[in-house]
Amino acid sequence: MHHGSVLLLGGSGFIGTHIAARLSASGRQVIVPTRRYHRARHLQVLPTVQVTIADIYDPATLDRFLPRVDAVINLVGVLHSWPARPWGRAFEHAHVALPRLLAQVCARHGVKRVLHMSALGAAIDGPSMYSRSKAAGERILLDAKDVQVTSFRPSVVFGAEDSFLNLFATLQALAPVMPLGGADTQFQPVYVGDVAQAFVDALDQPGSIGQVVELTGPHVYRLRELVRLAGEYSGHARPVIGLPDWVARLQALMLELLPGPTLMSRDNLDSMKQHNIASGQYPTPPHWQPTPLEAVAPDYLRPVT
Repeated sequence: MHHGSVLLLGGSGFIGTHIAARLSASGRQVIVPTRRYHRARHLQVLPTVQVTIADIYDPATLDRFLPRVDAVINLVGVLHSWPARPWGRAFEHAHVALPRLLAQVCARHGVKRVLHMSALGAAIDGPSMYSRSKAAGERILLDAKDVQVTSFRPSVVFGAEDSFLNLFATLQALAPVMPLGGADTQFQPVYVGDVAQAFVDALDQPGSIGQVVELTGPHVYRLRELVRLAGEYSGHARPVIGLPDWVARLQALMLELLPGPTLMSRDNLDSMKQHNIASGQYPTPPHWQPTPLEAVAPDYLRPVT
């Protein structure tokens, strides 16, 4: 079955923008609900994308949209939540309650195809609230009887608008050294364009139904190596100092308490207790040939002259 109309949840973000563009290029009609129009107005230039102000956590809102589409892509996720057991309120809201609601509403309206964004290493007994809540939401959808789900587990995603390499490049432009918690944690960064294409390709692939799919790049790096590369590519290379765990946790707590966006949390450190690399337990997309970080990052991190 060809899925020609898609409800894209989380479509205004970094990854969602790329998926929306590729869905539009393939001729599909796309609805992107958002609570803040200014975050998604850049999508209005895409000819088949409709941006609408709505609260996706409201069942009545989803009841209004689902009859108009034949597939749903859920990219909604948060990186931080105040500590609680088994996970904090923000993680419960975005990672668990929303997938549960989505499964119910899709079943009610007969919308079977659902693509879901999980996270590499998600595990119900994982070391972090983030990992555990991501696993719980993924399991809710995969166990739902009336939907056909593919769940994607990407490593950290890089690209021109990313909040990972760009963050470390910016920090090195401001600081003489880079004190770093989890410096030896391994990552397998994946290019946002490859992630977006994997989602779009899977929509009409019956073979991917019921699968968990890992999305990783071709190379493994320690976090300190990625920070060093971000500094080199941006022209602000700084010494990277790996912090002992207790110092890293104190640093993270201080960053949690500061006003403004959270740059690092204690739960982020807990996530880095396990490497963020392919497990080998789940498949990659058919014909997967991921883009190397070195082929893309130097161009968008290069300082403007």
